[in-house]
Amino acid sequence: MCGIVGYIGHREAFPVIIKGLQRLEYRGYDSAGIALYDGTQINMAKTKGKVEDLKKKSAKISQAGHLGIGHTRWATHGEPNDVNSHPHYSNSGELVIIHNGIIENYEAIKQELGTRGYVFHSDTDTEVLVNLIEEVKKTEGVKLGKAVQIALNQVVGAYAIAVFDIKKPDEIVVAKLGSPLAIGIGDNEFFIASDASPFIEFTNNAVYLEDEEMAIVRLGKEIKLRKIKDDAVAYPRILELQMNLEEIEKGGYEHFMLKEIYEQPRAIQDTYRGRLLADQGLIRMAGIDQNLEKFINANRIIIVACGTSWHAGLVAEYIFEDLARIPVEVEYASEFRYRNPVITDKDVMIAISQSGETADTLAAIKLAKEKGAFVFGVCNVVGSSIARESHAGAYTHAGPEIGVASTKAFTTQITVLTLMALKLAKEKGAFSQSRFHEYLTELETIPSKVEKALESNPLIEIISDVYKDSPNCLYLGRGYNFPVALEGALKLKEISYIHAEGYPAAEMKHGPIALIDEQMPVFVIATKKGHYEKVVSNIQEIKSRKGKIIAIVTEGDEQVRELADHVIEVPETFESFTPLLTTIPLQLLSYHIAVMRNCNVDQPRNLAKSVTVE
Repeated sequence: MCGIVGYIGHREAFPVIIKGLQRLEYRGYDSAGIALYDGTQINMAKTKGKVEDLKKKSAKISQAGHLGIGHTRWATHGEPNDVNSHPHYSNSGELVIIHNGIIENYEAIKQELGTRGYVFHSDTDTEVLVNLIEEVKKTEGVKLGKAVQIALNQVVGAYAIAVFDIKKPDEIVVAKLGSPLAIGIGDNEFFIASDASPFIEFTNNAVYLEDEEMAIVRLGKEIKLRKIKDDAVAYPRILELQMNLEEIEKGGYEHFMLKEIYEQPRAIQDTYRGRLLADQGLIRMAGIDQNLEKFINANRIIIVACGTSWHAGLVAEYIFEDLARIPVEVEYASEFRYRNPVITDKDVMIAISQSGETADTLAAIKLAKEKGAFVFGVCNVVGSSIARESHAGAYTHAGPEIGVASTKAFTTQITVLTLMALKLAKEKGAFSQSRFHEYLTELETIPSKVEKALESNPLIEIISDVYKDSPNCLYLGRGYNFPVALEGALKLKEISYIHAEGYPAAEMKHGPIALIDEQMPVFVIATKKGHYEKVVSNIQEIKSRKGKIIAIVTEGDEQVRELADHVIEVPETFESFTPLLTTIPLQLLSYHIAVMRNCNVDQPRNLAKSVTVE
């Protein structure tokens, strides 16, 4: 959940690390810190708050030095304050560490180290780890790299760490288990970060550590990679990054979230580009083509995901069962492995994650693989852990998503899953060639229809002003748009802090209708395709109880317009494609309401973009 940055080379480290932390702030932002070595001493600044607060505090220390590490935190052990912020010193003051993850057995280690005279100043598991490394280094008489390896074989948990020793100012030791870590390789300089965004302007070459790997990064030397458990030599695979600097800047938008909402037409197109060949009547997906029999012969598909990705999985359940006629179960990854699930080698698991680093989803993948299931990953980040752990998969190609509340991740995940379902429907004979061609042709029009839906933004801003002070909201949808109702409610909760709940529209009368009065806004997805008359009946039930109705309708709808207090139109499309359009106004509503409430849209409280701890 935290963001880590390190630098060693010919540049001044401070500006590289500070800018890198700002780009990683989506990973956690309740506290931040930096440590710089200027050749004679370590200069450290730490503070509760954001990276901007750290910049101000850093004015009080020397910013000189070509070696440094920095950290932006999402608190696990110890409340967010100056003392618990990273980096952390060892007792001698010679070792300095930053850490993303959780050391589960830190309390036992802390007690043992306490008996050996170690004193702890913070409540963190990280300070325990750096002192364990120091104790190993001292008692075993080994260098820092070996001490890190021995120490990590004694801990239980997850980590991405970077640590340096002032006695060896030409190297940084890094290691990974469960949390992402990338090493950028420049011209006699190295960058260390949770993802590539902090160093993309300096180098396109990166090495991503695998789980249970460590690396010694030393000036004038090639990266030295080892397996933590058995000290076996590993060989770094240098990847050429496709990311560009413009993708991680706001590009004139007030917030990343708004930029990413407006990027969706292009992102959806980029996702199906090269895969959807409507003129040829084809869908090409290597991960499916090479494993077609696994899907065709599957007893069922199990979809695992968390948060917004789970909602995309619910949409996929409708798509796969409706079009491809394959049974689907959708599971919260965070619950999946704790209920002793029944998994066989006839099952296919689809694991969905924007970051590709979601800890719960990775744990579900590992369990499924142990049981013999075939695992197909759907993620956005090239080279991420889920991409590597899956047997096969598909990238969404959404481009970097910086806003903590996912937007384009949701629509591009649905796009990939739709392509998969359509391809399997055709392969299984559930579709005729003519019907298949109709679906491909319609899917190609979705980006332009999303652009049309975005034109309602001025109206949505007006509606947002009406309901910005509402303490509670309901979201209702049926069929394909029930998951969109859940996603709309989640977005409002995440960034505006208004309590909101999503329900299947038919379930309203089974309890939630008791909440409806003249103060309750109810957002209803009522497109012409899919149970339209039933949804109209639900709207009438709300109206008779004086609830405020905000309806998402198909262009030209008059029946709902007569009943609703506000109407937002989206273009007409096939029922299975409607979630790609109906989610757009709900994203914009959440965005504008949050801005009007003076909330931090890109960095909502208590959240982080990538959940890399269970």
